Amino acid sequence: MTPIAVTIAGSDSGGGAGIQADLKTFAALRVYGASVVTALTAQNTEGVQGIHDVPAAFVAAQMDSVFGDLAVTGVKIGMLSQVATIEAVAAGLRRHARNIPIVLDPVMVATSGDRLISEDAVEALRHLLLPLADLVTPNLPETGTLIGAAAPRSENEAVAQARQLLALGARAVLVKGGHGEGDESVDHLLCADGTLRRFAAPRVATRNTHGTGCTLSAAVAAGLAHKRPLVEAVRDAKCYLTAALQAADTMQVGRGHGPVHHFHALWT
Repeated sequence: MTPIAVTIAGSDSGGGAGIQADLKTFAALRVYGASVVTALTAQNTEGVQGIHDVPAAFVAAQMDSVFGDLAVTGVKIGMLSQVATIEAVAAGLRRHARNIPIVLDPVMVATSGDRLISEDAVEALRHLLLPLADLVTPNLPETGTLIGAAAPRSENEAVAQARQLLALGARAVLVKGGHGEGDESVDHLLCADGTLRRFAAPRVATRNTHGTGCTLSAAVAAGLAHKRPLVEAVRDAKCYLTAALQAADTMQVGRGHGPVHHFHALWT
């Protein structure tokens, strides 16, 4: 059976993050990608110039179309900027994705620093989508925001905040360390059974980091779509993103924070 993953997220007109990054990641990892567009952004490597939300009813219609026809084996959720959108996605997942692994990337701020989600939407995401997620993948600032605290400043704090996210209903939490300091970027995977895994990779010196969070969560969803165990899917996704970052400077895209190289293993 062909592995099929669907991304439910916003569109990045610059092509480096959001739906575009997800579909590139799926393709690079040999997964057929489908999409549900939740918002349109006027965006490039220098920032976000505008956001146009897709009506919640049309988001629901897209979900019904995709899940009603395709045998989806993995779901990735990205930018959901409005409460109505989150409600529509949660209802759609309950209709269609009860036995499909769901990766939730709680996108709140773009690489440029532009905020992508309203304050009331954070509360809706916390209560409506966290309990449906098999894996939540916040970065350090997002981890703190989700529990109403400051971003964790150490590995111990990151794990402690991950435990609080598990208490909100998520089955597993991957706290990403890309916003941290030091020679290594360290991610922590905490599962509901108490299992804790540490994934470390050398921190890559590049300004081309646009779409890193989208890419990692999409890569995990791709692994789950291939029916790999969660720990294996996270490990492989970390390796894929690290290589994409290491190759990012071989491309020249835009004048700001350029994208990672999703097709580093395919382009010569």
